[in-house]
Order: sequence, then C-alpha cells, then structure tokens
Amino acid sequence: MNLKDKTVVVTGGNRGIGKAIALAFAQQGAAVAICGTNETTLKETSAEVERVGAAKSLGHKVDVSKEDQVEAFTKSVLEAFGKVDILVNNAGITKDNLLLRMSEQDWEDVLNINLKSAFLMTKHFVKPMMKARRGRIINITSVSGVKGNAGQANYAASKAGLIGLTKTTAREFASRGITCNAIAPGFIQTDMTSALGEKALAEVTTQIPLGFLGETSDIANTVLFFASDEARYITGQVICVDGGMVI
Repeated sequence: MNLKDKTVVVTGGNRGIGKAIALAFAQQGAAVAICGTNETTLKETSAEVERVGAAKSLGHKVDVSKEDQVEAFTKSVLEAFGKVDILVNNAGITKDNLLLRMSEQDWEDVLNINLKSAFLMTKHFVKPMMKARRGRIINITSVSGVKGNAGQANYAASKAGLIGLTKTTAREFASRGITCNAIAPGFIQTDMTSALGEKALAEVTTQIPLGFLGETSDIANTVLFFASDEARYITGQVICVDGGMVI
C-alpha cells in the first residue's frame, strides 16, 4: 500500500484509536492533520506524528459538532496541505446509562460528537475531493451500532446512524471517484476499555470467539487498507474488526 504524499485528516486523532491511525499514516509518509479538544495531547501527538515520518503534521483544537469550527479547520488544512485525499471520522464519546435513566443532554452530546461531526466533516472535506475526482472517507463506527448494546442507547444509535451515513455518502459520491466505508471495532485495548476493570474485561473476553481484545493497530491497519488503491473497488461497506463478536 503506497500512501506516501497522501494527505489525511483524522478526527479525535490525539488519543486511542485515532492516534494509532494518525501514526500509521505518518509511518507511510503521508501528511497528517488531526483534531481534538485537548490542546496538550494534540501538540504531543502532532509532534510524534512528525517524528515517525509524516511529510507534514498539523494539530488543531476543534469542537467537531460545531459547523463554524469544522469549516475553519477545513480551511486551515487546505492552506497547509493544498489538498485532502483521505478523511477518517473517528471522534467519539460515551455517556452510558440505561435508557430510562439517560438524560436528554447525554443523548444529545453523544449524537452530536459521534454522528453530527461525521456529517459536518464529510460535508466540508468532500468538496476538495470532488474537485480532484478522488477521495477516501472512512468512518469508525462500532459493533454496538451493528448489534446494539444494553446501557448504550445513545452510543449505539449514533454508531448505527454512522453506518447509514456511510452507505448514503458512498452512493452520493461514487460518480466522483470517492469511496466511503466504515469500520466497526469490537473491544480494543484503549484507556476507555481499561477503565472497565479486570472483572468486566474478563467477562467481555468470553464474548469474543478469538478469546482476546484487539489492539489499536488492528483498526489502524484496516483503515490503511480502505485508504489505499488496493481498496479502489470497495465502497459502502462495513467491516467488523472484533475478534468474531458479530458473525
């Protein structure tokens, strides 16, 4: 897979899965722009991205649920890189609770960051892709969006919505040479999963046919494939990277 000289944007690229994706592109020699809400980790990750081989790096603090901030970020990336080849919509949060106990604010917060952000980022970054008649959009959804999960009505709904957005985006922009696919991670070793505790993690592992949690590199490698020319004839698809949880 040759991704040298490509330009990529990764939302939520300052930690966890997003950081692994940004670093994977950097190691391929791509120019990488990341955004997030923590200025400290943005600076640290942006510097690390450049150290491991990125042609150029850019880190911006952005609330991806606000269109004016997304639009400003788009302009900054185009000014710095001159083009955008690949967009990875990875930003996401959880505010878990049983549906009857879930507040309206928790519902809105999760839908805004997980789903609305992908709509806004796609809306603005697809324009330079259309002019170039080429592009890759990769959305990070979740197995929760595929099969549902008790206590995650807001999260599962946002991730299921992201699948619908993926398929519609694929249909609308295929004639312009732009593909859009989604990756649905299962349980991946991140700060979020480590917070579950050993007992909960042990119980989770019993639900995984392969018998272990995935690593962030498992998701990053799948993203690289979808971003490459080797995946040129794949669009509108959802692939579960989950150790067999959804079969």
